[in-house]
Amino acid sequence: MKRKLKRRKKPGKRKKINLDMDQLDELLKRAESGSLQENDVELIKGMAECIALLSQAVDDKASSVKKLLRMVFGAKTEKKENVLSGTKTKDTSTDNEQNDQQSTDAGDKDDKKRQGSNNGKNGSDKYTGADQVEIEHPELKVGNSCPGCIDGKLYKNSESGVEIRVTGNAPLRATVYKLEKLRCDLCGKIFTAPLPQEAGNKKYDTAAVAMIALLKYGSGLPFNRLQGLQANLGIPLPSSTQWDILNGSVDRFEPAYKKILDLAAQGDIFHNDDTTIKIQSLIKENKQDSPARKGMFTTGIVSIIDDRKIVLFLSGRKHAGENLNMVLVKREATLHPPLQMCDALSRNTPSEFDTILAFCLVHARRHFVDAAVNFPEECGFVINTLAEVYHFDAETKKQEMRPEQRLQYHQENSAELMEELEVWLDEQIKQKNVEPNSSLGNAIYYMLNHWEELTAFLRIPGAPLDNNICERALKKAILHRKNSLFYKSEHGAAVGDMFMSLIYTCEQAGISPFDYLTALQDHAEQVKTTPSEWMPWNFTTNLTTS
Repeated sequence: MKRKLKRRKKPGKRKKINLDMDQLDELLKRAESGSLQENDVELIKGMAECIALLSQAVDDKASSVKKLLRMVFGAKTEKKENVLSGTKTKDTSTDNEQNDQQSTDAGDKDDKKRQGSNNGKNGSDKYTGADQVEIEHPELKVGNSCPGCIDGKLYKNSESGVEIRVTGNAPLRATVYKLEKLRCDLCGKIFTAPLPQEAGNKKYDTAAVAMIALLKYGSGLPFNRLQGLQANLGIPLPSSTQWDILNGSVDRFEPAYKKILDLAAQGDIFHNDDTTIKIQSLIKENKQDSPARKGMFTTGIVSIIDDRKIVLFLSGRKHAGENLNMVLVKREATLHPPLQMCDALSRNTPSEFDTILAFCLVHARRHFVDAAVNFPEECGFVINTLAEVYHFDAETKKQEMRPEQRLQYHQENSAELMEELEVWLDEQIKQKNVEPNSSLGNAIYYMLNHWEELTAFLRIPGAPLDNNICERALKKAILHRKNSLFYKSEHGAAVGDMFMSLIYTCEQAGISPFDYLTALQDHAEQVKTTPSEWMPWNFTTNLTTS
């Protein structure tokens, strides 16, 4: 049975008590002499309530200021070491365990230093998009006598020497073909040299379309900014032209995008969440028509089928749950209800389809991160406990456990930790160790009220601990919002959603989005006929056979 704890009701309107300094001095004198009057008790009670109210206000304000700073400047990190730095927290480990852990940490750091000895430089194998040029030795050949020892013979070494040279170019390059024209001096007929075959028949080729889409919707570069960059490099590319190019190419991408939507609907696990967005046509509608809902959102949905991740972006007035409804409409009726990971907002859950809910532990943890400034010891206990759970989860990934193995591992290692945490949280409320309406009280109530969903990973195979994968996906939309600020229309938002979905799904599959977007255009007829064969994870097979 699901438990719902009720917070203490906030006090109603209090009677105002006016007390000047002279009256306060008289009250203190009566208290010291033990001769309190009848109305003095009411004054002392009012003063005690005032102190409690001010204490809570300071607590809430400190947490609010911390949230405001994070919103304005962005959180540097919510790592345990930074959240709890300079604070004393409950630690149940022995000195030997601490020393062992410190030794392990030091060893891990040494390993990382050894692994990262290239000082951040990329090896030649990382330059997958670079031209590969084989250079033979200008003087020596295989079979020649060795110039060093004379008696030896040269043979080809298995490893080539590698040097990398990086040159600068405009994002979109252009070639000007000056076609020679010959004119007959008798009849006046003009003969123009033909374009070479490599010039193609379009001013902007498929690679240009892919590059503009990748810069705009993959890297957040606004059309106007790209226009300025291209102008500085002597290759004009007006912002209006960029939009016309992308908008005119939508029909070549739609078959693959619609197929990705269909496949996403069959997912085993869904992650979803919202972020805000601005669409000018809807803002205008808000001012003129005053619709019932004025908000605008971009929903991020990550559908996981086995180990494959499909990422969708959907923008408009609908919330995350309503957009998930739109996706699940395409789901096969014979499939079991999927597992859904989100936070506890009711608008994240679909109203028309059943899902197995799991809530984000990081979201619950964040409430304690915000309260740590005022309650370092209590919040430290929660954060340290969750850190151990995440340590065990990392171990399941390291060992590449199957969902059933992972579930058993968590039940053996994490279940006891979470049970102890639940008991501790419950005691804080029952023993009145915390003010229910304080930031710590709110954090505890949130976790206890959603305990079943927050601990789904202890009962359901494959259930994730958090919604981080969706939060990372939404950064793609947030990057666009921070740079381009808004969409002009709902159609423009739909075009952006399509490109973002294709680009980020490619990134999750470890595929070059540029190569994929180019291939979809070069093989548009085949994509239209058999879109399932032109997904990010299998399109390269068709490139070799086509």
